[in-house]
Amino acid sequence: EDMDVGLRIVNQSQPHAQPAPRGASGAIHPRQQRTLSSSEAGGAGFGAAKHLAEQGYAVTLLDASRNVGGLSSGWRDASSNRPMEAGMKGFWYQYHNIFKLVSDLAITPNPFTDWTESSFYGPDGKLITTGPVFQRQPKLPTMLGQAVYTFPRFDAEMFSPADLASILAMFPSMMDFNSSEEAYEAYDQMTAKELFRSSGVTSRMYEKFLKPLLLVGLFAPAEELSAASVLETLYFYAAGHQNDFDVCWCRGPVSERIFEPLVSHIESKGGVIKGGQAVVDVQVDSGRVTGVLAKDLDTKEDHTYKADAVVMAVGINGMQAILRSSDTLAGLDEFRRIMNLRCIDCVATRLWFDKRVDVSTPSNVFAGFEENIGGTFFHLNDLHDEYAAEGKPSVITADFYHANEFIPMSDEDIIDRVKMHLGTCIPGFQQAKVNEYNVVKFPKAVTHFSPGSHRNRPKQRTSFPNLFMAGDWVKGLDHGANGLSQERAFVTGLAAANEVVEALRQGNKAEIIPVEADEPHIVLAKMMAKQRRLVFPKAGNLGLPGRNLFPPRMW
Repeated sequence: EDMDVGLRIVNQSQPHAQPAPRGASGAIHPRQQRTLSSSEAGGAGFGAAKHLAEQGYAVTLLDASRNVGGLSSGWRDASSNRPMEAGMKGFWYQYHNIFKLVSDLAITPNPFTDWTESSFYGPDGKLITTGPVFQRQPKLPTMLGQAVYTFPRFDAEMFSPADLASILAMFPSMMDFNSSEEAYEAYDQMTAKELFRSSGVTSRMYEKFLKPLLLVGLFAPAEELSAASVLETLYFYAAGHQNDFDVCWCRGPVSERIFEPLVSHIESKGGVIKGGQAVVDVQVDSGRVTGVLAKDLDTKEDHTYKADAVVMAVGINGMQAILRSSDTLAGLDEFRRIMNLRCIDCVATRLWFDKRVDVSTPSNVFAGFEENIGGTFFHLNDLHDEYAAEGKPSVITADFYHANEFIPMSDEDIIDRVKMHLGTCIPGFQQAKVNEYNVVKFPKAVTHFSPGSHRNRPKQRTSFPNLFMAGDWVKGLDHGANGLSQERAFVTGLAAANEVVEALRQGNKAEIIPVEADEPHIVLAKMMAKQRRLVFPKAGNLGLPGRNLFPPRMW
């Protein structure tokens, strides 16, 4: 059946949950150009859809999940009305475009909490360190400010001054890794563990802090992560500016406070959002994509959605599913290489206790509780308005990353493990009873930035002049947001929308706010790194030609 609709946005999300309510449709703009976007993680596809709908395009968003939005989705239990989400979402200091989105949508009341501190707990329950709110401190040059305000917070019995100072040994490679395409590829071939060791980071600092930090930041152990991806993520979230690691949270489910207003806005501009539509192929005529073929998961019927442009804002797992059924895309090297990429399993849990337990900080890290599994837990009474009233029993969300071993476990066993870890960190939970819980498993849910993966990641432009890619895993984005970042995903959606505007010559391009400019001493250091590459093109990745500035320490 042919369906004459406009912009196509396809979410190849896992159909894991009940649908959340959506806003009503409004007036539809004239359908001058038709566009299709395919999105799995939510932010990228919906970012593209929002801007193009505002520019008068006929937008249709297709999602394999009936509960559209991918990892931005959420739902409430039909019997208890208790909310559940696909993991907690933090909003960091440099998320300028997402903060602007909320402002543009005029969402009231303000959906964000104040900036919060965080705690890192070791497997013995001992506090390893806490993360400050940097904006509350006098501003110092970046790297110096982070050292001055965080080093005193580390456990002095666990870390020596030499351990703490060894983190600064990463500075030369942080300035060097992106100094040229060749440099980036070289760092991408290296594991993050190898980088830390060769830079001079001590084994204690690596095992007790950096390894668990990466497990909750890039969702994989350092030996399975690209050094280049780790460096750009650390720079974006922590090192580029003193305030970069400051984070706030949503005062309720992101799906309700932010995502539903965004969906309603898109629909009010004439956008059409269709769940349960699994894209299986694209149609091509004279070198241009003219539409996509999707299977309705309810009726099992195939539908052809015509389009003047297509945005594939699909995660790796969703894109690989499309490639397995698409002879058109599978015939091209640029798409076949995507099959070499990997994804990471995640598990989200939520526990409703019988009493209130005091937790010192709302966001916390399980550091080293499970071998090669990252874990975080959040006291929702300190974050969500719905649980904030005094006397409300504690509600905890605990998320786990690189959680391959958790996937086959029963929900009961996972909750027992979570409660045991909580009691180790916060003794008050040892005597608390779990009244209700929810466990949701997300196999192959997020991007795995593994060593050597950069060469297989697609760029936003493809060999088709009207087919564009978006998502946190695309490469070549001219923006500082990096890693597993909602900001990066959303920005790639805006950038893809701008590609459509340029290709179809209708409407204005979206404004994309860059990250804060580098400070003068960072500009100088990066310039020196580039010069070193020009003068010594065969120099190693770290330090002076032929040797490292920071020799490896014993591990």
